[in-house]
Amino acid sequence: MAAADESPPRNWLELPPEIATTILLKLGAVEIFANAQRVCTAWRSLCRDPAMWQSIDMRNAGDRPDGALVDMCREAVDRSHGGCVDINIECFGTDELLKYTTDRCNQIRRLRLVCCKNITDEGLSEAATKLPLLEVLELSYCSFSKEALETVGQCCPLLKSLKLNRVRCPFTEYDGEAQAIGKNMHGLRHLQLIGNHMTNEGLVVILDGCPHLEYLDLRRCYDVDMEGDLGKRCTEQIKDLRRPFDPTDDNEFDAFHADESFDDDYPSGFSDVDLSDYDNYYEFSDYDDFFVYGLDEDQ
Repeated sequence: MAAADESPPRNWLELPPEIATTILLKLGAVEIFANAQRVCTAWRSLCRDPAMWQSIDMRNAGDRPDGALVDMCREAVDRSHGGCVDINIECFGTDELLKYTTDRCNQIRRLRLVCCKNITDEGLSEAATKLPLLEVLELSYCSFSKEALETVGQCCPLLKSLKLNRVRCPFTEYDGEAQAIGKNMHGLRHLQLIGNHMTNEGLVVILDGCPHLEYLDLRRCYDVDMEGDLGKRCTEQIKDLRRPFDPTDDNEFDAFHADESFDDDYPSGFSDVDLSDYDNYYEFSDYDDFFVYGLDEDQ
């Protein structure tokens, strides 16, 4: 028998709306669509509040097909009623989805695209023209040209933070990205370039063109020589400097390039590699055994 003074089980569905909203905001969009909004009518109503969708976190855990994730992302954008200011798309995404998002949400200040192989130079460039307020941009493990980066710099004058991380592959030195950054993104304060193939020449362009830089991450940029005057200049100009051989264990995608060795000419962690084209040197293997998810008709 329970003790007389034992408290009854707490009914989480009776939480005040503001507390329930705080809890729901900690979930990603996929979790909200798949589970949280199905708990009860009250939670479903909260999950339709535009304030819930000012930040849209679309991470693909690998258990749903891209088409279902695209549908969820479009629904999240619609629910924001144009109020989305922060969106993260990982391991899926298309030009059409990016256009759909930027056509409806032109107040975006933070855009994160990770492993989005189906977003092209044209798609990124068109999106950039609609994001004049963009301040934070991540384009990690994607494949965008120098020209696309130039467009971003020219169309997004408020850009303060850029992450452009790559998986290193055995290609020759390349300063195109560094030149696009240094000549077009003069307001940058935070720049992360893990695995870039730039040389000292490209680094000088960045240092000359981005005088406000406070953080510069050059880890795995093995074509940069930090000895001598250039290393001294970086130390003096940059408050927080990560050097080429510094560890990357604090990077959430470190497993993508933790092993610099190549097995059957494929970079560690990837498959279906096309080594014939520097700007398109990897493809991700298809997911298997997807759980097919469909949105409710009334969503």
